[in-house]
Amino acid sequence: MNFERCIATPDMMGVVGRLGKVLGPRGLMPNPKLGTVTQDVTAAVKAAKAGSIEFRAEKSGIVHAGVGKASFSEDAIAANVKALVTAITRAKPAGAKGTFIKKVSISSTMGPGVKLDPATAVNS
Repeated sequence: MNFERCIATPDMMGVVGRLGKVLGPRGLMPNPKLGTVTQDVTAAVKAAKAGSIEFRAEKSGIVHAGVGKASFSEDAIAANVKALVTAITRAKPAGAKGTFIKKVSISSTMGPGVKLDPATAVNS
């Protein structure tokens, strides 16, 4: 399978649902919360091609998201990190008090993590 995102309309989810055992473990199963199950497939495909990323928080509040590839320039990765931190800050629940983002680190898939200053990650 050489695709990164699966987009489906609600009426096709019955067919795509049969592939759940294959798509699910790879994180490719379409999900309405992520915007991959929609009637407006054209807009979803354009957003996917434009480089929109999906992020979900674990129970403990840790967020994992891809912000680039090894072929990206340093400036492109920095812009993507800034956009991700900004999006997470905007998604902050109204009832959340105190420091929302406490730590930020970036790493390659199997490489060591490099800690970033959360304030610098937004302002740089």
